[in-house]
This record gives sequence, C-alpha cells and structure tokens, in this order.
Amino acid sequence: MTKKILILPGDGIGPEIVAEARKVLEALEAGGLDVELEEGLIGGAAYEAHGHPLPAATLAQAERADAILLGAVGGPQYENLERALRPEQGLLGLRAGLKLFSNLRPAILYPQLAAASTLKPEVVSGLDLMIVRELTGGIYFGQPRGVRELENGEKEGFNTLVYRESEIERIGRSAFEIARRRGRKLCSVDKANVLEVTELWRQTMMRIAADYADVELSHMYVDNAAMQLVRTPKQLDVMVTTNMFGDILSDAAAMLTGSIGMLPSASLDADGKGMYEPIHGSAPDIAGQGIANPLATILSVAMMLRYSLDENARAVALEAAVGTVLDQGLRTRDIAAAGQASVSTAAMGDAVVAALSG
Repeated sequence: MTKKILILPGDGIGPEIVAEARKVLEALEAGGLDVELEEGLIGGAAYEAHGHPLPAATLAQAERADAILLGAVGGPQYENLERALRPEQGLLGLRAGLKLFSNLRPAILYPQLAAASTLKPEVVSGLDLMIVRELTGGIYFGQPRGVRELENGEKEGFNTLVYRESEIERIGRSAFEIARRRGRKLCSVDKANVLEVTELWRQTMMRIAADYADVELSHMYVDNAAMQLVRTPKQLDVMVTTNMFGDILSDAAAMLTGSIGMLPSASLDADGKGMYEPIHGSAPDIAGQGIANPLATILSVAMMLRYSLDENARAVALEAAVGTVLDQGLRTRDIAAAGQASVSTAAMGDAVVAALSG
C-alpha cells in the first residue's frame, strides 16, 4: 500500500535541508519504496501565505499522511507577532493536533566525527544514546499561564507544570518499549525531591516497571542527569523525561556528538505515525548560503523508514550511506575540522544519494 509522506520545509534553512532529504526519498522511491510525496506550509512561510502558522489545510494534509518530514520553523522577523501567530506555535499545534506525544531524540557519535566533540574521545567514542521526551504535556501546555499585573503594579509571569497519571504512563510505556529494542536499560529523569508532579512521575514509572521485568529501571534528578551527560554519557542508554527537561537535556546531548546538525528526531503517536525533523532550528543567520548540514534531516528520513514505514532494511542502508560519505571525508562547515575543506548542502545531499544508490 502506498504511504503518503507530507513534506513541510518551513523557514530559514528548512527548505535547503529538506530539498536534500527529498532527493533521498526520491532515490528510495526509484528503488522500489512505495510512497507518495506532498508538500505543505508551516511556520513563518504559512503565516506569510495564509496569516497563520498552522493553516487548516496543512493540518488536514498532516492528518491524511502516514508520516511527516519537517525542516525548521522561526526567524527574527516574526518575534514581534502575537504569540499565537509565531511560527513555533504552528509546530506546537501540529504536535498537539496529531497527538505526537513521544519524542525520540538519539545522540549518536559517528566514529568519523569523534574529534569534533568538545569532550575527550575516550568519553564520547561509541556514544549511542536515546532520549525519550514527553512532547504534548507539561509546562509548555499547562494552564493557567500568562502575565498578570499585581496589586502593587508589578508584573508577574506564570506557567503551570501539570501531568496526569495517564500521560506519564503513556510516555513511560513508549520508553520501556524503546529500551527493549536497545540495551534494556531505562533511566527516568525527574525532580521528585522538589516537584510534586515529578514525584507522581517517578511513582508511575516504578508502577509500570512491573510489566517490563526485562528492562532495568533507574532514576536520576535532572540536575544530576545534566552532569552525568557530560561526565560519563556512555553509562546511559535510554532516558525518559518530561517535556521541558527533555528539551534541555537533548540539546546538551547533541553537542556530545560534535554538531547539532547531525541529529534527527521522531515524534510519534500511539499508532506509530510520526513527524520527523532535525533537532536544530531554522538558523536564519546562514539561510540561503548553501552551507547548512542536511545530514540530520536525511537521518530523520531513516528514522521515518524505521518507525512509521516499517522499512528497517532501507533505514539501515541509508544510515550506512551517511557513514560512507563521512568515510569519504566530506564535511559541511559545521563538522569540518580546522583547515579542512567543506562542501555545500547540495553536494552533501548528492553524495548521500550516490552512496545509497551505489
């Protein structure tokens, strides 16, 4: 059965990196992958065209699709818009509208890039870590929220951190299942010594662990987890945590790999439908220059093949093609060593397609 893939280039470097990922999808299609590609608008591009960062037409496209590939959203030109119209609200709305609650963020250090990490090679060599971030709850969505004026005239900002037990159990079971497919070790990250909501988080994780006796469950406070990520990251295999903690920890983990431009992500619903995107932003400072690294977006396609399209062999082949290109010494500017020549966004994409097709 033909699988429908919605492509949302977005803003900044989004169109450039997605163009290279589309080349890969088209090469896979030529090799027998039964997919139908469709494009749509999100973020600032959607606001410019339709006055809203998530038009109803885009949400309808996403609902019909089997998987979504997204570039990036945002830019300084939109910072003065009211919050509901900012590009990031389109992304948050898509995640919430599709119930994409489980965010998988791998941090994998390719051996060819060990020298690019700011940590010592012996600390990070062989790193293969998965962070499972709850994506549709927590402080980013909790109500009430806002800014109010107190009786003395001072302004006060407030946000609500809230999780229902069912939300915690849902992301917990997703993380346990991921751990079963890897090293069978799961570390749950919370702040149970201070926050009641994460005390419930820990209690819930401990309760559902009884259904996963083959997975070793441990716990860390988030501040310790941040320290351990840069101290001995290879002690960790799968981490599961709240929306905000996961946002912060996954970006910290990204830098262990040498460049945020190498890391893909998946956001899944309960049935395996997913949105796939690089974890980096729209990088407006380099947009249009043809120097952005497309490998995170291409590796997001590999995650799409694995988790939503049930095409694990093709996912493995695509990841191997990226490794081949790195073996050939090709580097975009962000992963090039001092004095090393770099290639363009398009040249890197072409090289991956050539390695995949060869």
